[in-house]
Amino acid sequence: MDEQTLLKALRDTATRRRAFATMVEQYSEKLYWTIRHIVGRHEDADDALQNTFLKVWNKLDEFRGDAKLSTWLHRIAVNEALDLLRREKKYNADTDMNASELRHAFSDEYFDGDEAEQLLRDAIETLPEAQRAVFSLKYYDNKQYKEISEILGTTEGGLKANYHHAVEKIKRFLTKKT
Repeated sequence: MDEQTLLKALRDTATRRRAFATMVEQYSEKLYWTIRHIVGRHEDADDALQNTFLKVWNKLDEFRGDAKLSTWLHRIAVNEALDLLRREKKYNADTDMNASELRHAFSDEYFDGDEAEQLLRDAIETLPEAQRAVFSLKYYDNKQYKEISEILGTTEGGLKANYHHAVEKIKRFLTKKT
């Protein structure tokens, strides 16, 4: 179903539930991977995705249509992913776990073990939240700066700088590891 038809069905209380189920079906996988590339762990991505759709359901009447539906969904998903990272960071600071303990504690049974992907994942985990989000949306989701700007609510110039800094940090990280 195209976005306009879906949006019309979402706004109609008679078709809202069915349209919402269609939206979940259409966008779940894409949003899951957007979140997963930011948070890293399958379980965290699942939790953030569920929270994303809960927020979407609760805020459907507030969606004004200033942005595309897909952009709005991505914005909520990225914010959920970043919120999860902030909560995890606070929890880790409170429990005083070190990085190797965290890596072991949060090992991912769904990870395929590819060494290069793990090195990239480790490098991405060292990035600050904003750089991690921009890098993930650009590198994994192949989004244009304009759309990332709408999702994150920031300027394209700032995004380009964040992406550049993220790439440089990842290069430095990978150079040290090889």
